[in-house]
Amino acid sequence: MLGLAREGLTLVRFMVGQGAQVTASDQKRSEDLREALAALSGLPVRYSLGGHPLEILDADALFVSPGVPLDAPILVMARQRGLRLSSESRLFSRLCPAPIVGITGSSGKTTTCTLVSKMLEAGARRVHLGGNIGSPLLERLDEIKPTDIAVLELSSFQLDFFGPVLDAEPRAELGGVLFPPGGWSPPLAAVLNVTPNHLDRHPSMEAYAAAKAKIVRFQRPEDAAVLNWDDPVTRAYSAQCPGRVRFFSLRERVPEGAYLRGDRLWLSWDGADDVPICAVSEVRLRGRHNVANVLAACAVSALLGISAEDMANVARGFAGVEHRLELVREWRGVRYYNDSIATSPERAMAALDSFAEPIVLLAGGRDKHLPWGDWAELVARKVVQVILFGEAAGLIEQALKGLGQAMPPVRHAGSLAEAVQFASALARPGQVALFAPGGTSFDAFRDYEERGRAFKALVSALS
Repeated sequence: MLGLAREGLTLVRFMVGQGAQVTASDQKRSEDLREALAALSGLPVRYSLGGHPLEILDADALFVSPGVPLDAPILVMARQRGLRLSSESRLFSRLCPAPIVGITGSSGKTTTCTLVSKMLEAGARRVHLGGNIGSPLLERLDEIKPTDIAVLELSSFQLDFFGPVLDAEPRAELGGVLFPPGGWSPPLAAVLNVTPNHLDRHPSMEAYAAAKAKIVRFQRPEDAAVLNWDDPVTRAYSAQCPGRVRFFSLRERVPEGAYLRGDRLWLSWDGADDVPICAVSEVRLRGRHNVANVLAACAVSALLGISAEDMANVARGFAGVEHRLELVREWRGVRYYNDSIATSPERAMAALDSFAEPIVLLAGGRDKHLPWGDWAELVARKVVQVILFGEAAGLIEQALKGLGQAMPPVRHAGSLAEAVQFASALARPGQVALFAPGGTSFDAFRDYEERGRAFKALVSALS
């Protein structure tokens, strides 16, 4: 097992339970893995920590955490040796007895997966939500029944293992369910959008888009896909879909799927009269990008037999997922929003577009080698004060300097705590203090969730 993060720990426990001889390897040293090692205490596991020596390739199979880049030297050598590679999400997909809904996209995955789950539950279906959200479902495999539905959020890193590109010929005894030949895609798959993201991991935008396409590329004729009509990349995926294709759109009526027309959300389905879902004003989630997420969830849910009434009830009641345009508090007439999930400029732009009020923006973190030009132009129109923090602060300021006279005032903070203090001093009643970093958290935090919790604690402590 390569990598001892969340999926790695689940796989080690699962494989030990299946009687396998397991070696767990991680780049981190034992002193940096105390929590993970404590979780595996008492299990018969061999460890190789502080690096990935060649000896770990003396194995029958190598399971890889999504945090390990495919161009890591150890994985390059593994492929050269013809070693069988897999991952937790691919193994779960092979073993899951229930139908699987897989959802991917550059943004909106967690919100849309949660919406789909709630719509299915409103339609009296038993749902298991997992993948890149929550805890890995492999550890709850025994609880899943054939009549249930599994909803998986899938990142591009996870989807890398859904294609045959990493497959070598397995020994006969390792074939079958564990390592079937060829690629695999969920029988019901959705792609929300494909915009520049993770170019610090993928060698090019084309490679990133190809990884996303694996969610539909290996479907069968009886399968179905839901694609974003407004996104040229995802719309083009329809040519790779062997089964039914449904769309969602904020701009126009789609041949079949869910769309926005005027002030209402609609379903266009199987040649019948279009069915209204609800008014835009009834959607509780804030922002036009979240209207798109609701439409995508409706198109997916309709394929599973959920009524427009159940869809509407969820759209009216769902307030959102933590760290996604989450209202933390209102203090001294300023509303503080946590959008720590905004780990790319494009995602931060969606947050900015969700407000008509003047914005004090907290931005920074670690850059993902993505363009900041469009973000800067939107900042010039929406933001009255920028507060920068983290590794990417200098790079972001250079993008803002390209605005010339339109550049808003910029303050540099030495930490997130100082950034919040600056925001509390500079924001005025009626304005919004928006934490939408645009970069990853890895310069100072374990992940965006830890960063978001830190922001919320700092804002809650203002007095």
